[in-house]
Amino acid sequence: MEAVSEHVAAFRRFNRYFTRRIGALDDHYLGQNRPLGEARLLFEIGDGASLRELRARLGLDAGYLSRMAKALEAQGMVRLSVHPGDNRLRMIELTPAGRVEVNEQNRRADALVTGLLDGLTPAQRARLTEAMTTTERLLRLAGITVERVDGASPDARATLAAYAAELDERFPEGFDPADLVRPEEVSGDSGAFFVAYEDERPVGCGGLRPLEPGVGEIKHVWVHPDARRLGLARRILAALERAAIERGFDVVRLDTHAVLTEAQTMYRAAGYTEIPAYAEHIYAGHWFEKRLR
Repeated sequence: MEAVSEHVAAFRRFNRYFTRRIGALDDHYLGQNRPLGEARLLFEIGDGASLRELRARLGLDAGYLSRMAKALEAQGMVRLSVHPGDNRLRMIELTPAGRVEVNEQNRRADALVTGLLDGLTPAQRARLTEAMTTTERLLRLAGITVERVDGASPDARATLAAYAAELDERFPEGFDPADLVRPEEVSGDSGAFFVAYEDERPVGCGGLRPLEPGVGEIKHVWVHPDARRLGLARRILAALERAAIERGFDVVRLDTHAVLTEAQTMYRAAGYTEIPAYAEHIYAGHWFEKRLR
């Protein structure tokens, strides 16, 4: 508990310093006549977006976002409309005045950061950039949830479809979606299926099905290209292993294609040992096993 408290205190201390240093507490962010929330919303609109997309991306309450959007519309910064193909979606786009303000916001932000970096040596700037990259990666990973879902759910089938499409491109022989697990194999008491979510968007998946008494098989561990190199595949794998233990499996096995070298590396690093083929599978080039107890 003491170590956790140390981490919490350090995190909060950094937040307090950083928000003060970049002017997040000022009602006139970057010297412009608006608070940080409105300035960030203008920036995120870009070439246009739906309020639903912005709400998920920024983690904002729907009512708060709507009030900000209406305030910016009254100031002539944005235009609100209904999506032509879906009247449930409200769209928002920058007006010419809004684009001018965003351009000025970018200029001032660049000047602020340049001023901060001027006080550092080139080596110190490189260290700071590396530290910020690591911080962003770990915060993204911390914000992703891995949830068990029914194997027939829309998110389960959508992630498997994306997985199959990628394999079809990468495998020299292509990939037949008929090889995907059936929903009933990874649902109910025997199997399990997990979907990873970032800002409510599915970005990864993995399934577990029974293979033989005491043995489970891990299938289709996949992460969206946008969420790779975060450590998310290892988190999905850990969730599948916990589910295997809960179902009384002492061992989990899996196979992978010869071209998926990054998957082979991850499995070895996660404690999996390469074994002889345990089943015939057209796409398998390597077979692995891990004892859980």
